[in-house]
Amino acid sequence: MPLRVIFMGTPEFSVPTLRAIAEAGHDVAAVYTQPPRAAGRRGLELTPSPVQREAERLGIETRTPTSLRSEAEQAAFNALQADVAVVVAYGLLLPRAVLEAPRLGCINGHASLLPRWRGAAPIQRAIMAGDLESGMMVMRMEEGLDTGPVGLVEKCAIEPDMTAGDLHDRLMSVGASLMVEALARLERNTLAFATQAVDGVTYAKKIDKSETRVDWTRSASEVHNHIRGLSPFPGAWSEIGIGGRTERLKLLRSTLSEGLSPSEDLGESGGILDDRLTVACGAGAIRLVEVQRAGGSPAAASEFLRGAKIEKGMKFS
Repeated sequence: MPLRVIFMGTPEFSVPTLRAIAEAGHDVAAVYTQPPRAAGRRGLELTPSPVQREAERLGIETRTPTSLRSEAEQAAFNALQADVAVVVAYGLLLPRAVLEAPRLGCINGHASLLPRWRGAAPIQRAIMAGDLESGMMVMRMEEGLDTGPVGLVEKCAIEPDMTAGDLHDRLMSVGASLMVEALARLERNTLAFATQAVDGVTYAKKIDKSETRVDWTRSASEVHNHIRGLSPFPGAWSEIGIGGRTERLKLLRSTLSEGLSPSEDLGESGGILDDRLTVACGAGAIRLVEVQRAGGSPAAASEFLRGAKIEKGMKFS
């Protein structure tokens, strides 16, 4: 028998899961999402979240409270008489009264291999740390931050040049299928939850703008992981002289430079080594593959070099 579901999510990452739950035939009683935010070039237009737009397309009631702590909001949530709440990147803390309201509790789709990378930015942090794999987990929610027991897991390899955007899109699809499977098992009462391991806990704190500037004194692998872990947003960056003035260049894709020893001394960190945007690091070098000038669009390095005179011996700072 289909379940009566409350869906709670906000960004594009959450949309495929909402769509998949609806297509699986479950009764989505309501969608909770973050309120519309100011957007547009002047920041004057209120723009609904991607989840709100999808819910409206599906004809599902949408609620956008700024908090769930009031008795009135909790009573309204409880009145939906849901079997389960599904949470994917919602963005608001769920008080105990909300967690306990659905008959089968609240389950969360989380983009990491818990207990590694609990918190706000698991995809970016996994790549920045050089992890070789990530995945999606369906867990039962409790009051702690991503501490609940896990019901389903699907792992995903992190390829050497994969960016946070690439992994985001892969896990977005994986998460939708995994959540539909979790709901099917809930229907059959066959979804078993296992307590998370005590060892190996790490926290994926929100990315701060102060972290985004590239430190070329770090090793090539560290710089490469930093670039791809912050791509496409907020984007790692560095400065270089172009046409007689210093420009900030967003670095979107890179690869480790072939044929260079990680311990080889290539000269000053940040120095341009050739005409292919190979850049010296504290140890080894990377080659920039995709960049973006301020106010411009992402461009392949070869395209960028046709419009910017970057020569061997110049230096990123």
